[in-house]
Amino acid sequence: MSFIPQLLSISPTVLISVPMLLCFFGLMIGVGFACRKHSKSVDSFVLGGRNVGAWLTAFAFGTSYFSAVIFVGYAGQFGWNFGLASTWIGLGNAFIGSLLAWTVLGRRTRVMTQHLGSKTMPDFFEKRYDSKKLKVISSFIVFVFLIPYTASLYNGLSSLFNNVFDIPYWVIVVGMAVLTGVYVIFGGYMATAVNDFIQGIIMLVGIVAVVLSVLNQNGGFMKSVEALANSPHGGAEYTSMFGPNPIFLFFVVVLTSLGTWGLPQMIGKFYSIKDEAAIKKGTLISTVFAVIVAGGCYFLGGFGRLYFKEMESAGYLSPMLFDKVVPTMLQKLPAVVVSLIIVLVLAASMSTLSSLVLTSSSTLTLDVVQPAMEKRKKVSDRKSVFIMRLFIVFFIAVSAVIAILKDTIWSDSVFIAQMMGVSWGALAGAFLAPFLYGLYWKKTTRASVIASFIFGTGLEIVQLAIGIGLINVKGIPVLEFIFTNSLYSGVFAMVGGLILVPIVSVFTKNTLPKNIDDKFDCYNATVITNKKDSLG
Repeated sequence: MSFIPQLLSISPTVLISVPMLLCFFGLMIGVGFACRKHSKSVDSFVLGGRNVGAWLTAFAFGTSYFSAVIFVGYAGQFGWNFGLASTWIGLGNAFIGSLLAWTVLGRRTRVMTQHLGSKTMPDFFEKRYDSKKLKVISSFIVFVFLIPYTASLYNGLSSLFNNVFDIPYWVIVVGMAVLTGVYVIFGGYMATAVNDFIQGIIMLVGIVAVVLSVLNQNGGFMKSVEALANSPHGGAEYTSMFGPNPIFLFFVVVLTSLGTWGLPQMIGKFYSIKDEAAIKKGTLISTVFAVIVAGGCYFLGGFGRLYFKEMESAGYLSPMLFDKVVPTMLQKLPAVVVSLIIVLVLAASMSTLSSLVLTSSSTLTLDVVQPAMEKRKKVSDRKSVFIMRLFIVFFIAVSAVIAILKDTIWSDSVFIAQMMGVSWGALAGAFLAPFLYGLYWKKTTRASVIASFIFGTGLEIVQLAIGIGLINVKGIPVLEFIFTNSLYSGVFAMVGGLILVPIVSVFTKNTLPKNIDDKFDCYNATVITNKKDSLG
């Protein structure tokens, strides 16, 4: 009976969260094994056989979009900086990053990628623009910038888990990496999609629970707003419609919303959706999911300044540790809510991690390794899937090692932190314009695509060099503004690409791909459908 005193000394949060985590882990692994039959061919392993329904696709899109970085890091940082106006970021994510993305890109992506037979974004660039060079270059960009982006996903875990469990950060990272690897390796895209759906449900319930709990802790919505407006550490500007810095807020909204249009792990979801009806339904589901999850996260973060004294007493204000804002807000919540949030953060991280490693491994295998091997002999589907599984292990291991080293040996490394910050901007800046114009405009040239790749990645490499002190732009007003931080330069990379591609295309007509009409004929193909789906 000597174990009884030890058991009684364990916190209620640990007693509740451990069984919840074990059930969560078991469910994820079970789904991975159950989906093995859907992962035997390349098409099924990467795209789910292009037969994935609306709910799974919409939740896969949403959970890949919103990771623990948003819940812990961005919600804390932007909520602290903008107050309740940070909710606009979540609404921008919902209506620009989800609703508009599905409306503009969803159907056309599904139709043209199937017509061209492309399975990845680099593969699309090759077949749409008749250029193997574009495939190689874009594959290299994906490889270089997705790894640090993947490594950053672990950041949101440390603060919450260390507050509840007395275990080292590296154990948390390894556990998450192994668990994600198991179900992705065995089940491929279908396992990822099904688990994303389960993880999405957890995220929805968790966000609603934590927002209501925090508001209740401060006396309800109106009293919370009043307290923030009257707080010596807040003020009326933090409860105003556009916050204390509308310009910076605008750039955050644009980058975090429009950026999804050019990220390969996001666009890849449209490749696999089943049919027209699924696209229509998925658009609505994805938008509602984003309103609740993203809107809820940033709305919650807007009340962060109510916990100024707790942040100050814990030593989180000097230097300012934004990752500690949300965990500080949760400290006094009921054990059940905190336990649910722990599972939420893990689910949010794993869903995005699984999407990134599947994208990275499929791109490297199908666009680089397989073509090199097929110069000698044909590579079978079974061998391609095996290679992809090896690369999944590789990408997960590398990202986990970087995350652990950054937290220990490289904790003071400016390069790693800056590299993670520019990854989103570089990928979206390089790919958004060539992909969007590639779906809609026949006159887009290969030269303009190269120009967009160079401009997008080049701008973010300069941002990285400035961040680590290799370049100094002080005294040059325009450059100072553009490179204020990676959010500003990321927006300029995306918008610049949208302007640059049509201009370069006009002057480089000699690099137009051949048989362009044949590639766009897929949109003119006649299909027979029910009256309930079309009046035509």
